[in-house]
Amino acid sequence: MPTKNATSESVGFTAAERAAMKGRAAELRAEGKAGAKRADGLQAVLDSIAKMAPEDQVLAGRVHATVTATAPGLWPKTWYGMPAYADDDGKIVFCFKNAGKFNSRYSTLEFQDAAHLDDGEIWPVSYALEKWSPAVEKRVAELVTAAIS
Repeated sequence: MPTKNATSESVGFTAAERAAMKGRAAELRAEGKAGAKRADGLQAVLDSIAKMAPEDQVLAGRVHATVTATAPGLWPKTWYGMPAYADDDGKIVFCFKNAGKFNSRYSTLEFQDAAHLDDGEIWPVSYALEKWSPAVEKRVAELVTAAIS
């Protein structure tokens, strides 16, 4: 469970969550070259999230947790310094673009060409994220599932 502040909003990963993720990175490194590459990507994503403003950390952390649960086959890595997730071919499927990096009003979840979201002749590829809620988590999981299908 993420840590809480006085307003009961999440402010990042707990020490136990960070330790679990670092432990998983060590397991991946032990699997060999492909595992080491995945572990290095995971560590880069965690480092990227740790450098964000607290409100961006909350969103990025929850996106990361949702992606990890929904699509464990995607490879975490950074893309232009942003947390991103790639398919087995190394193509970026989507990334988390934090508001603080671009002085934006909101963070976005941005899908790339490798995402399978095509729907006719026009479809959205970028979604604004202002707050995390169970409804947002459900929608992100649906989008990630569709993107990798």
